[in-house]
Amino acid sequence: MTSGAVTGLFSIPEGMAYASIAGFNPVAGLYAGVVPAIVGSLTARTVLMVTTLTSAIALTSQSVLSDAGLDPKDAGNVAVLTVMVGVVMLLLGALRLGAVMSFVSNAVMTGFSTGIALQIITGVLKDATGYEPQGHNKLYQLGDWIAHAGKWEGAATLVAAVTVGVWAASRAVKRLEPVALLIAMVVAGVGVAVLGTDVELVRDIASIPAALPSFSAPDLSAVPHLIGGAFSVALVALAQAAGVSPSVPNPDGSRSEVNGDFRSQGYANLLGGLFQALPSGGSLSRTGVAVSAGARTRWAGVVSGVFLALVVLVCGSLAERVPMPVIGGLILVVGGELIWGKRRDILLVLRTSWMSSAAMILTFLATTQLPLQQAIVLGAVLSLLLYCAQAARRARLIALRRTPDRPSGPGHWETAAPPAGLAPGSVTVLEYEGSSFFAELPRIEHLLPATDGARGAVLVLTVRALPDVPSSAMLKLLDRYAARLAGEGGRLVLCGVQPAFVRLLERSGLGRRLGEGGIVPATPAVFGALDRAYAQARRWAAEHAAQEPGRSP
Repeated sequence: MTSGAVTGLFSIPEGMAYASIAGFNPVAGLYAGVVPAIVGSLTARTVLMVTTLTSAIALTSQSVLSDAGLDPKDAGNVAVLTVMVGVVMLLLGALRLGAVMSFVSNAVMTGFSTGIALQIITGVLKDATGYEPQGHNKLYQLGDWIAHAGKWEGAATLVAAVTVGVWAASRAVKRLEPVALLIAMVVAGVGVAVLGTDVELVRDIASIPAALPSFSAPDLSAVPHLIGGAFSVALVALAQAAGVSPSVPNPDGSRSEVNGDFRSQGYANLLGGLFQALPSGGSLSRTGVAVSAGARTRWAGVVSGVFLALVVLVCGSLAERVPMPVIGGLILVVGGELIWGKRRDILLVLRTSWMSSAAMILTFLATTQLPLQQAIVLGAVLSLLLYCAQAARRARLIALRRTPDRPSGPGHWETAAPPAGLAPGSVTVLEYEGSSFFAELPRIEHLLPATDGARGAVLVLTVRALPDVPSSAMLKLLDRYAARLAGEGGRLVLCGVQPAFVRLLERSGLGRRLGEGGIVPATPAVFGALDRAYAQARRWAAEHAAQEPGRSP
């Protein structure tokens, strides 16, 4: 109960702040912590995950609506986007596409998250200091804001600075850490009211009715304009939520399930969209608050939504008196914590490889300069390119050599570099490691030994690691090499072949061209197929070493 109440109170400043920086009515940010939190907690497979508005979702939603020429403060537009995001989430969950999230690389997510944090900071510089920075992108705006420090309004800047100071002091006390943002909002807000400081208040930009969220009808005419955008918002939300389950395992020992969480967030958005909520997703920060406050069951999220609804119902008018510089100061804290929390990931990516570093930096720049839905697409493409490049680089051929039998026991297989060519009458064993991805095959073909003068030679290619259904490009490569080797009087033998691959070789005709004994199926024993193929290859080589090239073996 206590953890739910703390989480509900925390949702007041954070929900209002996230909605405000994205240009939405702050009330919609509050309502995103009511119905979505209740429905999401009741249905999530990650039982402690709290479903609500996050900074990335708010900014992406605003970008999508603005790009479609729709007003983000129009309740019908917000409702239809939220409902469509829920439909997309349900569709992805029903199709069991949770594995898609694993294809978004850590480098890309780090760049995206850091760019979002910078957007959060630049989005509240006017609220925090009274000066609205100019510029065509967020980096330029940040520089412009620093360069014009002399134009900052003294009262607003002081209130924001005091807010940050109270937050830091509260956070230094371990028991107050989960509610430090709330304490800062209350103390700074009361101070402004008592001293009569002339700064902008929430009521100057929006009114907060002392009422529960009411039914909001989606504007169906906006559906055609938001189809692509709904997918973008859903992917951002799901990508963030995918990081919750590994960080917060279920206390009862049950397993989380990504597709189940997809569907849970879908239900939360479908219902939340009908009751004035912004698009929502699994929130790591809100979940962390609940866990820090002692949450042990899914009821913590449910209580947080109910408690927030009661606070809005009873004390809604008080929220209107919150000074905007206070919210600005709180958001500066949130954005700063996000960047600080990513410092280890940033250093890790920079130390990993130049490709990962480039992907992270490009995604960061795209997030600060492009509409977020475009930055998301670019990030997904960069993740795919990283995967392809890494898959192609890891593919290799390893030579296996059989050591002679000894009195103490039989010989064993040892690894070596692939030979440049095949000696006449020899048996060469190579192990293929890769995914048969077409981009890696030119490198693999270059590593295959030359076939010139390979009379009576046998190449045994172990393909145990090959996918059950390899790419057609791999089949063509094997066919070409087998034909070249046969033309020189040698042969290719595939061993460790999985059953589905055996059937594919037979259907394609390659199995017939390899001839009898050219396919040695996989066995439960690790080296069973290899030992059998090696013995058969030695007999064949001994019989055909003197045969003329070009004759059928």
